Amino acid sequence: MSFEIVRMDHVQLAMPPGREADAEAFYAGLLGLERVPKPEPLAARGGCWFVRGTTAVHLGVEADFRPARKAHPAFVVRDLPALEAACAAAGVAVRPNPDRAPGLGAYLDDPFGNRIELIAES
Repeated sequence: MSFEIVRMDHVQLAMPPGREADAEAFYAGLLGLERVPKPEPLAARGGCWFVRGTTAVHLGVEADFRPARKAHPAFVVRDLPALEAACAAAGVAVRPNPDRAPGLGAYLDDPFGNRIELIAES
């Protein structure tokens, strides 16, 4: 093979129309990603983009939105217990990942019901 995929640029999740403030509160306020401007003409479509280092999440508006319950991004987290505590304080339920050793992985849902996996940094 003469090519190699070297990294993932971003993951896109769907969100319902008009909920950008909820997305910002969750992805920026709780998870610590930075909201960045969407380029034109994409900005006119709604939704929002978030980044931190090489991690990028794009939220695109879907009129007939249905949350991703199985498909999901997985974030590697430094100090997973601290993020779990922040989520609990914010009223966001965190579920242990039954496929990982206790304390090494979890799931939560964004404000729209999209599943997100959290993996403790090793």
